[in-house]
Amino acid sequence: MNRDYIVWNLRETSEQLATLTRELEGGGSSEPEFYVAVAHLYHHINTAWNARNASEPQIQECSAEDFKELAPVR
Repeated sequence: MNRDYIVWNLRETSEQLATLTRELEGGGSSEPEFYVAVAHLYHHINTAWNARNASEPQIQECSAEDFKELAPVR
């Protein structure tokens, strides 16, 4: 399991979620902004899961094929 990459993606998720929560609590964030923020959250959670067993070279090089496998948009 590639813990460093999982942790990095989960931290990105956590930071984005905290930012989004603050914006919503403050009355900000339109529906389109909310959509983009949630899509960003989903991307990092999904990547953390899908890339959990990716090799370091696969993550570092991240070819288009690897990206489709590790961070698919569904």
